[in-house]
Amino acid sequence: MDLFEIDNTQRMSREAAAARLHALADALSRHNSVEFERDGKKLTVSVPDEVQLKIEVELGEENELEIELTW
Repeated sequence: MDLFEIDNTQRMSREAAAARLHALADALSRHNSVEFERDGKKLTVSVPDEVQLKIEVELGEENELEIELTW
């Protein structure tokens, strides 16, 4: 299978970032899938009932909170 990757970085307020995370969490809990849009086309990613959740925090010159789901 070919690699399909969406890497989208946007600057936004903390509240806007929280709203995006809420929308993602709601989609996962309600539909077992999430939708992404790229070049005007929608992609639906099915997510199984069990996933691995990784939370990583890096503190230094630039701070980072990374949340990753894998299956």
